[in-house]
Amino acid sequence: MPDLFALPTLLLERFTTLGVDVPRLLRDSGIARSRFADGKARLTTREYLGVWRALEAQGGWEVGLRLADSALFHQLDVATTAAQHAANFGEALAKKARYKRLCSPEEITVDIADGEASVRFHWVRAEGDLPLLLVDTTFASALSLARRGTGTRVVPNRLELARRRTPADEARLGRHFGCPLQFDAPVDRIVFDARALALPFVTHNADLVAVLAPGLEAALASSAHARTLADDVRLALRRKMCGERPSVDKLAADLHLSARTLQRRLGELGTSYQALLDDVRHETARTLLSSTNLDVGEVAFVLGFEELSSFARAFHGWEGASPNQWRARAAT
Repeated sequence: MPDLFALPTLLLERFTTLGVDVPRLLRDSGIARSRFADGKARLTTREYLGVWRALEAQGGWEVGLRLADSALFHQLDVATTAAQHAANFGEALAKKARYKRLCSPEEITVDIADGEASVRFHWVRAEGDLPLLLVDTTFASALSLARRGTGTRVVPNRLELARRRTPADEARLGRHFGCPLQFDAPVDRIVFDARALALPFVTHNADLVAVLAPGLEAALASSAHARTLADDVRLALRRKMCGERPSVDKLAADLHLSARTLQRRLGELGTSYQALLDDVRHETARTLLSSTNLDVGEVAFVLGFEELSSFARAFHGWEGASPNQWRARAAT
């Protein structure tokens, strides 16, 4: 999966109409205007997230939500174009998840359980904490897809956020999403009633989907070689960082491989299952300790450690400090 995000000039123009100081935005994120010579700049994940962090620094919190509701946001990539012409909301999410990998190293997963559909977004090459503004905007875009497609005011069951509660977030997100907000959650996700997946789309256009599909599928086939098994394992592990105890046998089965084959092929890539598990656990631990009020025992459970002492030893090996010591430093 190439580390490539397309940032079109149309988006910059929309930012301007929403009151963003675009020259300052590009300057603060280190993106030269000359990189937009052909109508879009091609950014690495680090650069793309830097743009959203620079937008946060300008206080653009409402900008992201308003952008996600705009017609332009639904015309920025082929994945969203295909999604908004699907037959129903469930098919739209499936199409967006399938074709999003053509536009960026981003994955969308939908898990259905207990009558609910949980939607999560994963930035495969992201390092460190995600810009909260990007998380909010991405969830707002999923809700906008549902509302625009169905022509009704779909309301999620709840929004789960891996961050501390603040009055500003509570007011802004509560007003926009119109649903309960759960802060200090182990992962970021937007949760719908599973029945919402069957809601028909008034924007359905079977003829257009039939025209788009062959080209999109061909592009997927030709780009498949660029995605590595390590990418797949990282994504699968991130999905399991929710209280599940990761097992190489179970993860290999999820990827339709034997554990032995999985380990061998990862070795050929210069890594291992344990190394990838440690990386994902380390990254997730830092995020939860710095961004939420979950206690250390709860963080250990989310990461799949059976004993708090095992997590403490692992974390000390990663950071040279206990989880509580590291959290205290991060807070200052």
